[in-house]
Amino acid sequence: MRQTRPRLTPAVADVRRAVREALSSISTGPVLVALSGGPDSLALAAAAAFEAPRAGFTAGAVIVDHGLQPGSTDAAARAATHATALGLDPVVVKPVTVGTDGGPEAAARSARYTALESAAAEFGAVAVLLGHTLDDQAETVLLGLARGSGAASLQGMAAVSGLYVRPLLGIRRTTTVQFCADARLDPWLDPQNDDPAYARVRVRRHVLPMLEDELGPGIAEALARTAEQLREDAEALDHFAAEIAEDLAEHSEAGISLPVRALEVQPAALRQRLIRLAVASEFHVSLSRAQTLEVARLVTDWHGQGPLDLPGFTAARVDGWIRLAAEGTLTASTRHA
Repeated sequence: MRQTRPRLTPAVADVRRAVREALSSISTGPVLVALSGGPDSLALAAAAAFEAPRAGFTAGAVIVDHGLQPGSTDAAARAATHATALGLDPVVVKPVTVGTDGGPEAAARSARYTALESAAAEFGAVAVLLGHTLDDQAETVLLGLARGSGAASLQGMAAVSGLYVRPLLGIRRTTTVQFCADARLDPWLDPQNDDPAYARVRVRRHVLPMLEDELGPGIAEALARTAEQLREDAEALDHFAAEIAEDLAEHSEAGISLPVRALEVQPAALRQRLIRLAVASEFHVSLSRAQTLEVARLVTDWHGQGPLDLPGFTAARVDGWIRLAAEGTLTASTRHA
């Protein structure tokens, strides 16, 4: 039985507009909504059910059952019932087994994205729509800032990242809640979203409200704007680094080399990006900031130090080059250069 059409309130209009704009940026084809049954994803599902056919898309839903709490199977079935009533097709429930690597949140996220990718491949989806809101973006930026994770974390979540599209990054959580009320949808309220054991919940319930009280309204919007600006800057720097790397890098069977003189004249942000890019492209290793700075010191603070042993490769300064070589391939003479 299909849902009755909701009246066009400001909340309904805002969410539909966000979905419409997101769909206009991707290729036409099947899309899947990642549906938990909560207010954000349910509002997204309802808006996608309305907008997708009008934009030439077919829209379905995938519900991931993490099995982490009692009643998760019932919650997944309820979300599937909502999706079917909204007219989404196909509607699939994906039970997953959550491991322990990286802590419970990271393990659940990994299992969830694996299931979403599997569903997308199964149904030939051109995109999976995720219900992250402006509030989620603000929380992500604030957590990244608190952890000192650098610009990558402060960029927050991208509106489009490969298969994944986040139409609601400009929409407040209060709007999705109001959408559900206006559309007479009864969302599921995940008890884990109120569990203070999770850092994100503490940020949501205590830190952001405190900042709003002490510094005035608009903190979440300001954090989201900061993420967007950092993402623009980072994309530009990454583009320049890629162009420079094409001209500078010298490849060999053992690895890749970068000229010291060319690295010396680069601003620190570009120099460090060139190092990370070379390592990632050659060895598929993501360097931490501390590791990147250690390699950079072979350029900026050279006093004859020996090679650096890093995960999967070795870095050494040899004859005016920073040589990045697969583990165990540096010659004895290079190690003592």
